[in-house]
Amino acid sequence: MTSDRSSKGFAEIELKLALPGSEHAGLAQALGRTPLLARRKPSLQPLHNVYYDTPAQTLRAQRIALRLRRVGVGAQAHWLQTLKIGGASDSALSQRGEWETPLAGPQLSAPALLDTPWSGIDPDGSVLAKLAPCFVTHFERTIWLVRRRDRSVVEVALDLGRIQAGGNTAAIAELEFELRAGPVEALFDVARTIAASVAVLPLNQSKAQRGYALAQGTLEAPQRAQPPRLSPDLALPEAAMQVLREAFSQFCSNLFRLQTSDATELVHQARVGWRRFRSSLSLFKAALAQRPPPPRLDLNDLLDRLGELRDLDVARTQTLPGLAQAYVGGDGRRAQAWRAMERVLAQATRGQRAAVLEAMQQPALGASLLAFTHWLQGPDRSSSVSVDRDDQAVALRDWSRQRIRRLHQRLQAALHEPASDQARHRSRILAKRLRYGIEALRPLLPQRRAQAWYDEALEIQSSIGAARDAQQASRLLAKLGVERELQAFVRGLAAGRAPVTPLSN
Repeated sequence: MTSDRSSKGFAEIELKLALPGSEHAGLAQALGRTPLLARRKPSLQPLHNVYYDTPAQTLRAQRIALRLRRVGVGAQAHWLQTLKIGGASDSALSQRGEWETPLAGPQLSAPALLDTPWSGIDPDGSVLAKLAPCFVTHFERTIWLVRRRDRSVVEVALDLGRIQAGGNTAAIAELEFELRAGPVEALFDVARTIAASVAVLPLNQSKAQRGYALAQGTLEAPQRAQPPRLSPDLALPEAAMQVLREAFSQFCSNLFRLQTSDATELVHQARVGWRRFRSSLSLFKAALAQRPPPPRLDLNDLLDRLGELRDLDVARTQTLPGLAQAYVGGDGRRAQAWRAMERVLAQATRGQRAAVLEAMQQPALGASLLAFTHWLQGPDRSSSVSVDRDDQAVALRDWSRQRIRRLHQRLQAALHEPASDQARHRSRILAKRLRYGIEALRPLLPQRRAQAWYDEALEIQSSIGAARDAQQASRLLAKLGVERELQAFVRGLAAGRAPVTPLSN
């Protein structure tokens, strides 16, 4: 290891946005033509980065990144060692401690870590002794420096290249907005200006996080709901933002992964993330009255396309396969009709997936998602400093229990309405909202009762949902012009599965 020691520490505040689409060759030119950047001369930096960790991934577990970076190529190249600590994992906006040290060559420097928090991470040197390269990134960075009239300074960086881990690779195509001077608001102002004409998606994973996932083969794994980090002493607006940020992260993360994977579960989890987000907006509506969310009209087209794709996925992979034997029954003509139906569904699914990807490449969508990202940074927390924390804890617990109790009462009322499709639909929606509410507020609820109500809601949702899936499959086959006899078979089965009355206790 080299003996360099001159660490420069600072707080890195940046906003990350992915650039959807497969055509990256002209991105730098397209960005350079935007009104904000057109008169600013960009600089280019070829960057090669090697990330280090122990075999047990000690650093990753503590949300720490340690890398060697080569800036430039040939005789002009120089090396930097960087230690990064912290950072939010559920938002495209992150704030991390960063310590950067120039090095003489491509070897880790133990002395360069002396002026950093490393001694608290590795007091006996055992972690340092086990460090080894775990993945690398290669990309070209195009940088524009935006100096604003309010004296804020934002670095806009376009990164295009690849992550490599073993024999696996993944593309890098993202924008980073780093705050050099001024308020965080400046980051969003600059990003908003660019997003008006360039398609973007909020990106809540760093290159290091993606590198680890690539090495483990989980880069395209669906992001499922995570328990929000709630404590009873949070103010209600803070609790609302914790819950909403996690749900929005689930939505955006699965959208991002849909670009490179056709896994049906990604579509499902993206829609779950949005439903949880929308349900939480309703759950916390009173707490958000002074700071309402931005409009979501520009999301509707994508949400509709995702819903149609999910209906096709469910019909093709869940509802219909189990019916094949009952319909075909050894009849050759029926077997041929069934295979023809499968081909039609597969073709429709491919077309609908392309429609989803097309919607993700519309600037209006990215601008809307960016507006939500901005809003989700939350209100000024100084307003709650004077509130007694014990009183605050009681207030949040009481509010949470009252809200869940009210949702349960509304579900019970819906279950006892006269039988109709509308009543069943209302019961199913309320069951979902009760489930999502319990998941969001579980640490604040009586555990035994919350689990009983959760299980009840899940059973109701599953029962009504199965009938709905069969009905939806029947409608899809009619829409796609599948053979009439096969349509009639599925339609009859769907009618037989529909509950005669809504479920009740």
